[in-house]
Parts: sequence; structure tokens; C-alpha cells
Amino acid sequence: MPKKIDPALRERAVRLVREHRGEYSSTTAAAVAVAVARQLGVARESVRRWLAQAEIDDGARPGITSEESAEIRRLKAENRRLREDNEILKAATVFFAGELDPRNR
Repeated sequence: MPKKIDPALRERAVRLVREHRGEYSSTTAAAVAVAVARQLGVARESVRRWLAQAEIDDGARPGITSEESAEIRRLKAENRRLREDNEILKAATVFFAGELDPRNR
């Protein structure tokens, strides 16, 4: 299971790369050259993904924002719970319908 990263650390990494991005040819080069990943103790790919997500959240890049992603996760979990509830209710209906059937007596 992936380790949880402190949101403040994530924001700091994104801010550092953004501050130094103009000095390098690409975002990845900035993340590596600035040594943000090494300095903060995280993988450079993580820093690159955080930066990409920050750009999506800011509207500078197309994609699903963090808020939309959280809403989708919440709705999927709710759908899963509702499906489970429906299965339980269907099983209970079959059980009680069988109990009330006069042919079973």
C-alpha cells in the first residue's frame, strides 16, 4: 500500500518545481535538477505527477481535477453499498416469499 504523503510536503514540492521550471528545458528536468525529489525524500516521478495534477486543478491542463476524482470515488463507494443492500433485500424477499407460500406447508 502506498505511503501517505503530507499535503504540505506535496504543495512545497510543487511550489519548488514551479519556481525553478523556467531555468530548465522541461518540468522533469526541473524536478531532477532542483533535486526537489531527493531533498524531500520522494521519487521524482511522484513529484512530476503531483505537478501534473496541480496543473489540472489550476485549469492549465485538461483532465479530471482532484475534487472531481474524490466525488467519483465517493459515488462509486455509494453505488457499491447500494448494490450490496439490494442483494440483501432480494435475498430477504425470496426467503420471506417462500415462507408465505402455502405450497410449502
